[in-house]
Amino acid sequence: MLDRYDREILKVLQDEGRLSNQELAERIGLSPSPCLRRLRGLEEAGYISAYRAILDAAKLGLSLTVLLHISMDKHTPERFDNFEQQVKTLPEVMECLLITGQDADYQLKVVVKDMEAYQELLLNRITRIEGVSGVHSSFVMRKVVDKTAFLLS
Repeated sequence: MLDRYDREILKVLQDEGRLSNQELAERIGLSPSPCLRRLRGLEEAGYISAYRAILDAAKLGLSLTVLLHISMDKHTPERFDNFEQQVKTLPEVMECLLITGQDADYQLKVVVKDMEAYQELLLNRITRIEGVSGVHSSFVMRKVVDKTAFLLS
């Protein structure tokens, strides 16, 4: 069970993952030693799964974000497993979700340089994955909300 200090550690780190333990301890009102023990405990318990830098796609020349709805021809564990293993190898795929409530089985979030790069990815790699029977693409015009932090109560 998370207490007030654990939640504060998680809240602060979601926004500022590069803080030193000293800065984190000061921010949440603990001394450095117990703060570090709590942080290590949260990591070991799996509350913190990784530390990453979030890069600016546009500055890297990646200006096209596409949401794809993928339909599969068969709903078998083998077909889904094969698709998922293939998609994991595509560096342009930022997110792959198995979904319900749509005419699709998966939703992919893809980030690429331009339409030509998207066409190459779609036609030469995604549609060639065994079992893919349909693809519907939606192009992101603007990000309205783009956050990585969870609401912690």
